[in-house]
Amino acid sequence: MKEKLFRFLASYRATLLLMLIYVFLMALATIIEKNEGTPVAKAMIYYSPLFLFLQFLLVVNWACVTISHKLFAFRKWGYILVHGAFVVILAGAMITHLFGREGMMHLREGEKSGRIMMKSSMGEAECALPFQVELIDFELLRYPGSHSPSSYESKLRLYVDGEVKEEKVFMNNVLDLKGYRFFQASYDSDEEGTILSVSNDVADRTVTYCGYGLLFAGLLGCFLDKNSRFRRLGRQLKTLQLVALTACLGIASFADAQSLAIPVSHAGKFGALPMQSVNERIIPVNTFASEVLRKLQAENFIEGLTPDQFLLSLLVSPTEWAHIPLIKMEDTEISRLYKWSGNRISYRDAFDKNGFYKLGERVEEAYVKSPAMRTHLDKELMKLDEKVNTLHQLFNFQLLRLFPVSTDTVYHRWHAPGDELSDLAAEDSLSVINLFKQYRNEVREAMATGQWSKADAALDAISLYQQKNNTGLDISTGRMQAEISYNKLNLLLHCKRGYLILSGLLLVFSFGAWLKKNENIWEKRVGGVLLIGVLLCFLLHTYSLGMRWYISGYAPWSNSYETMVCLAWASVLGGLLFANRSFIAFALATLLGGVVLFVSGLNWMDPQITPLVPVLKSPWLMFHVATLIAAYGFLGISCMIGTTNLLAPAFMTSRNRDFLSVRIARLSIINEMSLLIGLALMTVGVFLGAIWANESWGRYWSWDPKETWALITTVVYAIVLHLRWFGKKENDRLFNLLSQLAFLSVLMTYFGVNYLLSGMHSYGSNAGLSALPFWVYLLGIIFFVLPGGMAYLSPTFSESVIRSS
Repeated sequence: MKEKLFRFLASYRATLLLMLIYVFLMALATIIEKNEGTPVAKAMIYYSPLFLFLQFLLVVNWACVTISHKLFAFRKWGYILVHGAFVVILAGAMITHLFGREGMMHLREGEKSGRIMMKSSMGEAECALPFQVELIDFELLRYPGSHSPSSYESKLRLYVDGEVKEEKVFMNNVLDLKGYRFFQASYDSDEEGTILSVSNDVADRTVTYCGYGLLFAGLLGCFLDKNSRFRRLGRQLKTLQLVALTACLGIASFADAQSLAIPVSHAGKFGALPMQSVNERIIPVNTFASEVLRKLQAENFIEGLTPDQFLLSLLVSPTEWAHIPLIKMEDTEISRLYKWSGNRISYRDAFDKNGFYKLGERVEEAYVKSPAMRTHLDKELMKLDEKVNTLHQLFNFQLLRLFPVSTDTVYHRWHAPGDELSDLAAEDSLSVINLFKQYRNEVREAMATGQWSKADAALDAISLYQQKNNTGLDISTGRMQAEISYNKLNLLLHCKRGYLILSGLLLVFSFGAWLKKNENIWEKRVGGVLLIGVLLCFLLHTYSLGMRWYISGYAPWSNSYETMVCLAWASVLGGLLFANRSFIAFALATLLGGVVLFVSGLNWMDPQITPLVPVLKSPWLMFHVATLIAAYGFLGISCMIGTTNLLAPAFMTSRNRDFLSVRIARLSIINEMSLLIGLALMTVGVFLGAIWANESWGRYWSWDPKETWALITTVVYAIVLHLRWFGKKENDRLFNLLSQLAFLSVLMTYFGVNYLLSGMHSYGSNAGLSALPFWVYLLGIIFFVLPGGMAYLSPTFSESVIRSS
């Protein structure tokens, strides 16, 4: 019995079975958390004896496999370090679970305390600290013109070992004293008290960080060790036949709007004016104009007019624009409900002849409902109401916050000319009204006479008022001009088109050459030209990311839109790295980059630059998110290659069977190399996030759904790689199929958690996914079902695998 149990625990099948159960339980826990709450999920799954025992079995299985198969004898130090690191990390987690303590300390300004309530696995008890803490002052910094926190910090006086010293604690800056770590958690509403999170787990931190160090060193060894799987794959790739370097792919006219056009030169000057956005960031008017157009009609332009021309014309001639169909609707059911024709309406269409707002009653009913009870029609009506309200505020000059309040040196607010100006001095209030009124009159006069000198002078007067009354905010022309250039160049649109067109051409040429035995000089030259084209698009893509970084002041991967753009960049970069080994892999990576950029440009992806919340103001944001995005890029390439390999046997004939089998095998090797890189980056990214969490609020892991699904994705891809231990005949086919299907876990981690589950990383249930048209889901189902079905129905696939073996 003992021998049978050992043989089972020492088998690779046991490894895969345990990992599958591990994945299932974690996925189940995220669903339980969504429906029943976090405490229930932790009690039923994460902290249950069954889950702890499962992790213990995984450790035992690794030890048994290593001993049984004598893996130490192969000198695979990378393998030993990676798998040993997980044992150390799990040991650290167990130490925290058993002996770690967490608590909260609430202090008011001037209050001193040396005791704290701490929680542990044994319960909750009051704890005496070996020192005392006094809150000298709590300071909350806000973004200019906003009540949103930019940073908050506690100035503390510490009485320890007969000494008195002062320290500051704020987000991402921890106080470490005698084994106790203090983190800035929250604050009192009157801003005169602080709430500090306290942890005490010195032993765990030492063990866990050692585990992380071993993990990173082991992953490095897996790529550098000459006996590693990655290096052996590289050698196999060199022995196969080289693959030849060869390789396409409006908007309704607004006749009435054309008569309201303003010269581009003057509109450009208007667009260069700084203003304060709704999220309190200082932006050029051009950015605001682009955002308004995008909100109203899901486009960055209106035919014949730039965003600056459109906005200025609308402000000057609101009555005329109220009758132009500016508002685009996504749902035709609303048109049928209100008897509107087409999918566009004007502002006036939303009101009856008596001025009654048609949407009012139904929109009010929708807002009364809880978010979970709102129907698709309710959500679409709320979106339409928001667009109508945007136009209403523009017509009343309430959104264009052009005028700084000189007396506000705390919040740095700016006013729009249509705002309530009672908080301004009488002189300033009159100046704001007169300056804007004078400017509108001069523009209207210039539109009739063609003489724009007075309008230019009125615009200069507004600019002079801004410079005179600005209270310390950065309204420098350099940053404003950079953002205007970023908006006007719209480089990502050109990159998207370039990637899609070039990848289409690359696929035609490379796949055509793939099916032929020999290549010719002409095909090589065309392939080289296409490669240069992709490289130029990639450089533009990189430049666009750099511009956004400069404009925002932080690394441009802090929200869904930015991470999608970076994911596209990482995908193309991965393709360029594989270009000299396989041109078809390069073509697939370029296609993936174009598709991801296409998705980032969909209506539900908001490209607006927003201020960072305090917790994201950390260098760990750059490393953690960038590493995960790079991982998604390589895993995406693996998915595309797997799909291609599943479809390739359908093109196999008796004439091309031999060399096409070799090329499928070669592409399978590149697939595995890409997957290895992606899995390594995914693992590093997950644990960099754990370090960030520990350095920000004192805990490595909170089983948040985003964290959990990132771990699930890591385990899923580990399962795919470990399947190579099974029978060779089915190995390549199964590996390519699973490398494609495994990408579903990436999609769940990136999209599903954000929009379907609850947690710290969720952006709103169904908010984005419900906006996707049906054909996107249909194409996704076809993409993940058709290739696998064709592969398993095609007898030539197995034959090709046998030959390539």
